[in-house]
Amino acid sequence: MSGELVLCREVEARASLEGRKLSLRLLTPPYPALGIGALRLVRLSERSEGTEMLCSYERYARIEGP
Repeated sequence: MSGELVLCREVEARASLEGRKLSLRLLTPPYPALGIGALRLVRLSERSEGTEMLCSYERYARIEGP
């Protein structure tokens, strides 16, 4: 099932996994940025404490400092 959910929108993936104990981790760039576009599932991992969803935005815009 995890393969068919990859790159699916997070909200759709979460609905497909209804009834499971879920945690969400957000993959972000190593610099200050704003997420743009849809939040998508990148990886699904089964853990002893539940199912972990690793998600990322479609793209990021760098935030320039002062």
